[in-house]
Amino acid sequence: MDKEKLKKFLDEKVDQYNQPFFIKDDPISVPHLFSKQQDIEIAGFFAAVFAWGNRTTIIQKSKELVQFMEMQPYEFCLHHQPKDLQRLLTFKHRTFNTTDLLYFVEFFKYHYSKHESLEAAFTRNGNTVGDMLISFHHYFFSLEDVPARTRKHVSTPEKNSTCKRLNMFLRWMVRSDDRGVDFGIWEKIRPSQLICPIDLHVARVARRLNLLQRKQTDWQAGLELTQHLREFDDKDPAKYDFALFALGAVERF
Repeated sequence: MDKEKLKKFLDEKVDQYNQPFFIKDDPISVPHLFSKQQDIEIAGFFAAVFAWGNRTTIIQKSKELVQFMEMQPYEFCLHHQPKDLQRLLTFKHRTFNTTDLLYFVEFFKYHYSKHESLEAAFTRNGNTVGDMLISFHHYFFSLEDVPARTRKHVSTPEKNSTCKRLNMFLRWMVRSDDRGVDFGIWEKIRPSQLICPIDLHVARVARRLNLLQRKQTDWQAGLELTQHLREFDDKDPAKYDFALFALGAVERF
């Protein structure tokens, strides 16, 4: 498929899937339960971190967690009393357990006591998303007594991880269009800076479409894929996540 035809094909797929119906069966449905920015950020972050495996389970466990927080994740994280944490002690999602959850809550309490938005945690240092994610990782794990086991739940380009879930979270927060799927509530990171989230499904489709030559599915693969997608839309390359994800996971392309 030549470049012009490929762009047309992918643009049609973006148009097909970047629609309100997409929300219901995707983890992005969880932050869509909220209207306050901080609730959207916290619920979205948890939903993104939990996003591996079965999507129905991811959504179910994310909803269970925000229900434990009485559907006020920001209020809970910022103002909880020690006794309020008791209700979190039964929570578990795959390898994410209570130890991890209590640290995440502690971080949110620390961060939001100083900043209005979680965006500030990502824009502390760096001009590229890669540098921002490295800086975020150091900041997120800067509190005292970080459980060693919790580090595996927040990836970093420093370890050449795909950082798929963090890039997906950034897409949710940063991308802005009139479709109503992504939130577009952050302004310091531009859509043009985003890296397309990549996992095995997306990588398989990308290689089939000659958008990715790299054999490993890692951070460098995400950069290579995004560079090709910028040739189709340099202001919003991450919109093609809708097309590549749907082709891989929904249409089994």
